[in-house]
Amino acid sequence: MNRKDGWDPRQYLKFASERTRPCHDLAGHVSLSDVRRVIDLGCGPGNSTEVLASRWPRAEVAGLDNSAGMIETARQSHPDRRWILQGVADWAATADEQFDLVFSNAALQWVGDHDVLFPRLLERVVPGGALAVQMPCGFNTPGQRLMHELATSPPWVHKFPSEGVPQWHVRDINFYYDLLAPRTVALDFWKTDYLHILPNAEAIVEWYGGTALRPFLDALESAADKEQFTSEYLELIRPYYPPHPDGRVLLPFPRMFLIAYR
Repeated sequence: MNRKDGWDPRQYLKFASERTRPCHDLAGHVSLSDVRRVIDLGCGPGNSTEVLASRWPRAEVAGLDNSAGMIETARQSHPDRRWILQGVADWAATADEQFDLVFSNAALQWVGDHDVLFPRLLERVVPGGALAVQMPCGFNTPGQRLMHELATSPPWVHKFPSEGVPQWHVRDINFYYDLLAPRTVALDFWKTDYLHILPNAEAIVEWYGGTALRPFLDALESAADKEQFTSEYLELIRPYYPPHPDGRVLLPFPRMFLIAYR
């Protein structure tokens, strides 16, 4: 893992195609006639930023992330682009520039206080522009639920901080509608359950190891504990993701999409 901030671009990009597909879906639904400036919030290693640059090749595209490792990977691929090392909430509260499109693919679930954050993000959108967001929303899926249950079980609970580990901050669609409707001229919402075809249950652990499982492993002090937690988590999820006759497993992964036009 990246020792400085916990995010490992290599781990994240093991499933680059699957992680980028929702980004393509979100970008493809944005209905703007003239896009000159775009910012990708939570750009990670730049795979989502590349989607935006391809979708709007004449636009000035910037990427923002709070992980130095992710930004460095993105900068190595495209040193000509503008890369900003900053947290989303801090940028939303302090930035004084606006964009035709403020875009975020699978990042805002890590940022709290959405009742404050989303209106601030809309303020960074020019009139006639859009805020486009995709967030995972499968809190009750086995892969997500079991890592929390394991961490709070008697053998493990004392090994984690008393306040717990960082968790997703995603509300239901009604919350976002009520928050954004008075501030916008049009809203577009939808959900998609992606079915990722993976070689085995071990690959599911690798999938979550790049995102939701990462805070749990970062919180454990020893390599032995990290390995043991991962091993126990794998055994817990196996019954929920049985192999098909060809040996592969299906990982359902629900995601929420919203596009708010200012």
